Amino acid sequence: MGALALAASAVGADSAPDAGGWRTLFDGKTLQGWHVSAQTGHSRASGNKTGGRWVVESGAIIGSQDVVGNGGIIVTDEPFGDFEVVVEMNNDFGPDSGLFLRSTEEGTAFQAMVDYHGRGNLMGIYGEGKLGGKPAVMNFRFDGKVTDIVAVTNAPTPLLVKPESWAFFWRHGQWNELRARIVSNPPTITTWINGVKMMEWTETVKRHPDTGGIALQVHGGGDLTKQFVRYRNIRVKVLSPVGGG
Repeated sequence: MGALALAASAVGADSAPDAGGWRTLFDGKTLQGWHVSAQTGHSRASGNKTGGRWVVESGAIIGSQDVVGNGGIIVTDEPFGDFEVVVEMNNDFGPDSGLFLRSTEEGTAFQAMVDYHGRGNLMGIYGEGKLGGKPAVMNFRFDGKVTDIVAVTNAPTPLLVKPESWAFFWRHGQWNELRARIVSNPPTITTWINGVKMMEWTETVKRHPDTGGIALQVHGGGDLTKQFVRYRNIRVKVLSPVGGG
């Protein structure tokens, strides 16, 4: 069996692409096709290198710190180059999470932000790990409450959701859809929330490999042992190879 066939089989029988080219990355029952990495800077509390706590419950991947301050990432076994990824998210309001694109085991990646807390952002773009926080682009921030956002001025992509409409657009405590696309290298990265475009950013220099895993994060620091991130219905659509048409 070839390497690509082995990679595809890692996520189970449901991994064949559908008519639209989408393939399931999470079977809703097990963590088959995923592994926890403790190599990120988020996995460091008291020398603990477990990468946080990741389990499957009620058809979702649920993550938290396993001991106070100790987080990490869970990464697909299969690497991807040019792709779109869709997840449904229903996190507690408090944890700092992220959807990592082309992630290394050390957690260096272009992050579609899932900073779901009082001064955080959703689906902005951030250079994680060795990318040194570049880019760091977003068009809104939470204003202390999950129901309140404020627009960021001079954002590269205009905010298409009016701040006063946020509480109706984003359904806290329910499942919302997050989507990200990364193509080429230097990459162009585009993100959406519930079908509305949130951010588009094009790098000007190549600073990261052409391929990497898709990862979900629980941030280190603080005490997030009793707050949880929840993701389900995770799907990927492989696009043309880097450098392709």
